[in-house]
Amino acid sequence: MDIPGWFVWLALGLAVLQALGLVPVIRRLRGPDSAARFEARLDLLDVVASLLLFGGLLLSLAVAESWFWLTFVGFALMAAVYALKGVHRLRVRRRPTA
Repeated sequence: MDIPGWFVWLALGLAVLQALGLVPVIRRLRGPDSAARFEARLDLLDVVASLLLFGGLLLSLAVAESWFWLTFVGFALMAAVYALKGVHRLRVRRRPTA
């Protein structure tokens, strides 16, 4: 089965958009608030995970299928980051305000 060329370009475009998403995350990492920096670190891990996911997909389509393992690594990292974000949000939500 031959994969159409437009699908490779679509995956490349999505990877570029994710790479551009690094700019605001890096700016938030430099902020003075420690809570905002923690959220920015989680967002940075999220962007890196999605870049791994798209990179593995793109490499498996364009070069060889042996690079598809990067997609699984990106998916696992993304799942871990979302679980950590969920735990953090639940913790903040349950914290009593004085």
